[in-house]
Amino acid sequence: MNIAAQTYWNEYWGNRDSPSSVSAWMFGDTSDRLAEQVITGVKTATCSGHVFYELENKPLPMIDEYGIILNSEEQPVAIIKTVKVSLIPFNEVTKEFAIAEGDGTYQNWKDIHVNYFSSELHKYGLGFSEDMLLVCEKFMLIDIKK
Repeated sequence: MNIAAQTYWNEYWGNRDSPSSVSAWMFGDTSDRLAEQVITGVKTATCSGHVFYELENKPLPMIDEYGIILNSEEQPVAIIKTVKVSLIPFNEVTKEFAIAEGDGTYQNWKDIHVNYFSSELHKYGLGFSEDMLLVCEKFMLIDIKK
């Protein structure tokens, strides 16, 4: 976590006992657009490929974890809290979840994610599959940086 994110977290959380799990991160390849969608309430979900957690040896997200959303300049813009985590094959993602990701329509969500996952998987010498397992998260907005 960078200094700006840590300062924002400390200012928000104050003297209360801080949760054990908080991280700072930015969304995919359009981080500013997606961060703005979180702030405006359009984006209340996100997903990533399960395989990336395995390849990068990272733990899966958990309910009640907090995240500090960063913009493309790595400055904090908001705090979210994870409220649901599901493992779902790509081809079983619902229209409702796709819309909650902020991409407008299911077809937009699908096109964007096929392109993104294909590109990211290619870096590891892997190919995209319609049944690839996704880690799907629902979250709620906790605070917007002023």
